[in-house]
Amino acid sequence: MFSKPTLPAAQPFPRRRGLDIASSNAQLQRQIGLLEVQVKALDAQVRSMTQSSSWRLTAPLRWLGGHFQRIVRGVPVAAAPVQRGNYADWVARYDNPGSDAREDRLRVEMAGWPARPRFLVLTANAAASQDAARSLAAQSYKEWALQSGPLTGPAEADWIVWLEAGCTLPAHALLSIAKEIVAHPEVRMLYADADVIDAAGQRSNPCFKPDWNPDLFLSRNLFSPMGVIQASLFDEAGGLNPAAEGFDLALRCVERIQPDQIRHIPRILSHSSAPPAPPGAADEQALERHFQRTGTAATAEATPHGLRAHYALPEAPPFVSLVIPTRNGVNLVRQCIESIVLETAYPNYEILLVDNGSDDPEALAYFAALDAQPGITVIRDDRPFNYSALNNAAVARARGELVGLLNNDIEVISPDWLHEMVSLALQPGVGAVGAKLLYPDMTIQHGGVVLGIGGMAGHAHKHLPSTVAGHGGRAQLIQNFSAVTAACLVVRKSLYEQVGGLDEAQLGVAYNDVDFCLRLRQAGYRNVWTPYAELLHHESASRGLEVAAESRDRLARESAFMQSRWAGLIAHDPAYNPNLTLDTEDFDLAWPPREPRNGIATTTHP
Repeated sequence: MFSKPTLPAAQPFPRRRGLDIASSNAQLQRQIGLLEVQVKALDAQVRSMTQSSSWRLTAPLRWLGGHFQRIVRGVPVAAAPVQRGNYADWVARYDNPGSDAREDRLRVEMAGWPARPRFLVLTANAAASQDAARSLAAQSYKEWALQSGPLTGPAEADWIVWLEAGCTLPAHALLSIAKEIVAHPEVRMLYADADVIDAAGQRSNPCFKPDWNPDLFLSRNLFSPMGVIQASLFDEAGGLNPAAEGFDLALRCVERIQPDQIRHIPRILSHSSAPPAPPGAADEQALERHFQRTGTAATAEATPHGLRAHYALPEAPPFVSLVIPTRNGVNLVRQCIESIVLETAYPNYEILLVDNGSDDPEALAYFAALDAQPGITVIRDDRPFNYSALNNAAVARARGELVGLLNNDIEVISPDWLHEMVSLALQPGVGAVGAKLLYPDMTIQHGGVVLGIGGMAGHAHKHLPSTVAGHGGRAQLIQNFSAVTAACLVVRKSLYEQVGGLDEAQLGVAYNDVDFCLRLRQAGYRNVWTPYAELLHHESASRGLEVAAESRDRLARESAFMQSRWAGLIAHDPAYNPNLTLDTEDFDLAWPPREPRNGIATTTHP
């Protein structure tokens, strides 16, 4: 096995940022407790502020600020959004089925259907059945029957609708599901968005889900609190397991079908009586059984936010080449490389430092000292700056089975970061793997890339405190995004070469990582983001605003190229939701949603 890189003897580097193994555990726990209290207090303040009249009145000013920033960066600007309110306002404006429920329109529409799907609604117990019965009685679509408790071999039904305890349906739910089934005869499983409703009928806590997202599904059941399963598939999977119920059933069904046979309806089609509880032992055991059935070398862990899959590495961890381009920046490079060497637990890697025309004597001296060390190679490349070309040339020289692309302003703070990313990158069907990047103030800088934000792409959950769950828990769960940033990205070298690496001809500076990930996706691979690989990203230290005329012109050209190549995905990111905003990176509500409420959304595999 290749030994870890070493550092120049003249550059001692003490352990940093509270990672000293002699630190008091009790003191650390007190600090964590204090931080949690502060986060909760800040969260309460934010909620109060965003629901206040002054916040709504100043919405146009906040939008104007973002509008100006997009002009400065040369990003296309959308029309001014409708003034925002809270979720109750959004529901009143956009989640009223209106004429969709009228009997005359319903009869006309269904007359053209080749057949009417018949539903058998299953509930966990008799108490849940009573709640469900009241909401079923109000359904616009009447082809349904209700049963509580376990069932196998369903008769007189084409589809099983599984409802968790406390779950009820709005009046248009079964009609919306039936429309989707008729429009997509290949479908075998469906799920939809959900929220919480109290005894007074007040709705809150919406969960707007992405289209089919296999890694997020293993972290949090997308078919909760309502899942729709073709009756024949329900039988093939063995029906309900009384000891495990919904998640176990969903896992067994998903194992038997293809991704394009699963559809997501981006509408609130179920209401829960309480927010979802954290996963328990039954969910953890269900995921463990799934790994056993599928031959996956992994274990499951229940966390406060969802389930975590721990994927095993081979007995001999594969060799990884870490590529770091730089020009001068000696302090950043020293911080980056020495944090990698001193804090990374993964044992088998090399570092390729790409020196793009450095002329600072201190930097040149440090780079020469690095180049003399085992496991570190400095590649001099004096071509005009082209981020894509610099990385492609270095990857061609890389000896690793996997390559990691890193910015020179990255700092390692979690010893298992590379273990986590490599273990995911080795899973069948996985393309690029991205990390959770934090600003020095420990708020999120990168939590996955969302297409369409600001007209092109943005980072999910930007500026959210690192420990906060985020929308639907997504800031803390392994999941698929259409793209991840190359500021810290790991991918198998064979896949990098298969899709042609970064596009150095058309995207020399901007969007090359997004384009690379989308080409991996186009080739049939799914890109994964993990919150369990945490690193600091000193973004402002190495990059400023794109304000120079030359930079603006270049960015405009690269933006136009991205639109010409990926317009469909930029307009509808399957890893996001049309009910969520493209004006900011905080998963706020869209005002208005990007698809008609009376229409059925199209979905694709993320």
